[in-house]
Amino acid sequence: MMMGEYSHTLDDKGRIVLPSRFREDFHDRLVMTKGFDGCLLLYPLPEWEKMVQKIQALPMTDPNARAFVRLFMAGAQEVELDRQYRMTVPPRLREYAGMEKEVVLIGLTTRAELWAAERWASYQASTEAGYEAMAEKMAELGL
Repeated sequence: MMMGEYSHTLDDKGRIVLPSRFREDFHDRLVMTKGFDGCLLLYPLPEWEKMVQKIQALPMTDPNARAFVRLFMAGAQEVELDRQYRMTVPPRLREYAGMEKEVVLIGLTTRAELWAAERWASYQASTEAGYEAMAEKMAELGL
């Protein structure tokens, strides 16, 4: 299970080293795509396949579903890990996420998110004040 927060630096080729705690989940390949709030989503292949099944079940007659599928799938790219467990963040995804050098990788149980460090800090600052209210809402949803 992926969890935790890991700070990394992109090298000159746009690569980062996958944290050792995530290696068992990702093995040697993963799918990376545009996420939400300005981050990138990283899926192990089995989790990606589950997501694709859910996407295929969306009603294509719904304009929001069509738009989501187009943007989500157009941004998706399979990424291989090299022998040193480095992965290259594709240039168009680095641009989307505003990544230049410092990045943060966070584990979210079955997937991970990759953030530009500044965006992650900003996101945390803007949402931490409402953490307790979010927790109460999650309790209402059964968490």
